[in-house]
Amino acid sequence: MKNGYLSSWAKNVSPSPTLAVDAKAKALKAAGEDVCGFGAGEPDFDTPSFIKDVCAQALADGKTKYAPAAGIPDLRNALAQKYHEKGVLSEKNPAQVIVSPGGKYSCYLAILATCGPGDEVIIPAPYWVSYPEMVKLAGATPRIVFAGDNQGFKVTPTQIEEVLSPSSKLIILNSPSNPTGCLYSHQEMEAIVELACRHDLLIMSDEIYEYLLYDNAEHFSPASFSPEAADRVITVSGFSKTFSMTGWRLGTLVANPTITKAVADLQSQTTSNATTFAQFGALAAMENWDQAMDAVQGMLIHFDRRRLKLLDGLQGISGITCQRSEGAFYLFPNISSYGLSSEDFSARLLEEEKVAVVSGHAFGAEGYIRLSYATADEIIENGLNRIRKFCNNLN
Repeated sequence: MKNGYLSSWAKNVSPSPTLAVDAKAKALKAAGEDVCGFGAGEPDFDTPSFIKDVCAQALADGKTKYAPAAGIPDLRNALAQKYHEKGVLSEKNPAQVIVSPGGKYSCYLAILATCGPGDEVIIPAPYWVSYPEMVKLAGATPRIVFAGDNQGFKVTPTQIEEVLSPSSKLIILNSPSNPTGCLYSHQEMEAIVELACRHDLLIMSDEIYEYLLYDNAEHFSPASFSPEAADRVITVSGFSKTFSMTGWRLGTLVANPTITKAVADLQSQTTSNATTFAQFGALAAMENWDQAMDAVQGMLIHFDRRRLKLLDGLQGISGITCQRSEGAFYLFPNISSYGLSSEDFSARLLEEEKVAVVSGHAFGAEGYIRLSYATADEIIENGLNRIRKFCNNLN
């Protein structure tokens, strides 16, 4: 062909490295290899039974047709009530809530609805791997601001101000964070919100891990800080991590009515709607909130034990330093002392010891690796022994 088969967008986008690592680990396992996989970013527990039962009933009742692009009304109403109780919405207004096919798509819609060519999006690093690619797919330009473990992986308002330009449009915040598990305090978050208001910036707050917290940590939604903040903040989340519903592909987005109308229009022309019968399962979680959160607390007991086991093991390996995470289900140890790039370290660890981790390079953080403790205790124990052996051989 004269200009080739692929568009400039397709040529410039990178595949998800986290999904690639998980796929490679699964392929090795299928080939009979004994792999300790720390790559997957999903709970290893089943979706609560009552949620699955309601979804199955919706299928039996023929809830298999198109739904409104923005989501079924009952689910949007329930979400609006919950976000009103949290202070994100000043009033219960379902017009400010969108249900999408996954939290990832909610993030993309938020960026696509607000940013385009000529705009710059400020992304704190370490970042979730998809943020820069989504920004590029919208035609905008990512501006990366790095915060290492010496500052708890959290950027400061001063750092953000240093990269601002007349083209700056949006700041992306993710608290608790993937890949670090760090959590912004009320004071830290408030300072960034104040900066955004002062410089006429929007904020996309990715809160997909908001209920996965440890050590009595507290999550703060920036949209709840003031009416002006509520107007500027796009809050994205979903059901995947909280209720172990990753394959259901159900995300949420809350914003001012101008943005949510644009998001609904974009969704109507792309995916039409999130899967209809899956939304009834999500509605069951919202309508039986106490029961749903009991299931979450059950998962957290295991996640917390695994977090501390993995943290203790990593901190006991000479050459590795690791921050204590406060949320999500990841640790992000520093392996820079070994003199290998993150990619080389991760590739050799998988090849030599059959331990799958994700290179920090994928998260904009050279010198680190990400491990998910959403996996069995036995895998954590075996994996730590193999990592220790591998690191000892490097020393």
